[in-house]
Amino acid sequence: MAASRDKLTIGTRGSKLALWQSNYIKDRVEAITGLPVDLKIIKTTGDKILDVPLAKVGGKGLFTKELEVELLASTVDLCVHSMKDVPTELPEGCVIAATPERVDPRDVMVSGPAGYDLDTLPHGAKLGTSSLRRRSQVVALRPDLEIVDVRGNLDTRMRKAEEGEVDAVILASAGITRMGWADRITHYISPEQMVPAVGQGAIAVEIREDDEFMAGVCAELNHDETFVCVTAERVVMRTLEGGCQVPIGGYARLEDGALVIDGFVGSVDGTQILRDRAVGTPDDPVSLGHTMVDRLLEMGAAEILAEIRSAADAAGGRVDGLLGT
Repeated sequence: MAASRDKLTIGTRGSKLALWQSNYIKDRVEAITGLPVDLKIIKTTGDKILDVPLAKVGGKGLFTKELEVELLASTVDLCVHSMKDVPTELPEGCVIAATPERVDPRDVMVSGPAGYDLDTLPHGAKLGTSSLRRRSQVVALRPDLEIVDVRGNLDTRMRKAEEGEVDAVILASAGITRMGWADRITHYISPEQMVPAVGQGAIAVEIREDDEFMAGVCAELNHDETFVCVTAERVVMRTLEGGCQVPIGGYARLEDGALVIDGFVGSVDGTQILRDRAVGTPDDPVSLGHTMVDRLLEMGAAEILAEIRSAADAAGGRVDGLLGT
């Protein structure tokens, strides 16, 4: 590819996983362009607040906003994110231009030598998660468990289970596998048991909307099937106005040439769980996403989400008081 600049700079968070993802994109971009690529580490709000559950922090773009400020200021040429961290509404002038091939989107459990799964965890066991989506689905399956909020990087959260601070933690397979720690996973949770987060397992490459050079690079980075699946999932999230504070899940994939999506909405306490599946065509993921939204709304999703948001508003825009144990 003919270069229109001398070098490129990627904006990234500084966690081990973020750096792995950014170095992966760095290698791909260097191979496509022949240009040297630097990494610029940028600390986000989500990186600075580690002792408070994400649902209590509030706001959107906890792990992306500061990177986008630098992108729009042209101090970086592209930003690399975990897709599940990217809000469905981007700042004006920014666009997700590529999603490389997705890896395993499933949730997993890490529990040390005991090797628990959701069925074999002892009565009253402590299960760590910082996700309202996971909390809701776990409590529906195992209301006897004590749910403990855990924050920090992947290794920190896994060690909490491996060293006995909690009996197990639930995390995303993708990050653990990318870090080379798959041998520490003790159980893979099927999407039938737990609908994954929207975009889980996918990497997002964000650029300035008017950057034609980077758009050309991203066209070569993109994996069409992943882009189609994530597009359908993000329609569900965007239309239902979901985020870290709302238990919403979406998982799309291609099966025998059809585009299939599972959708989930639940109450924080797990007493109300809505799930459905819709099938469409890969050439119209947006319509399939809207079909899933319509089905969830028919099942009562609007009422569940309104109750969660009302409680959040009463708590100053956060979900304080809903988290419990």
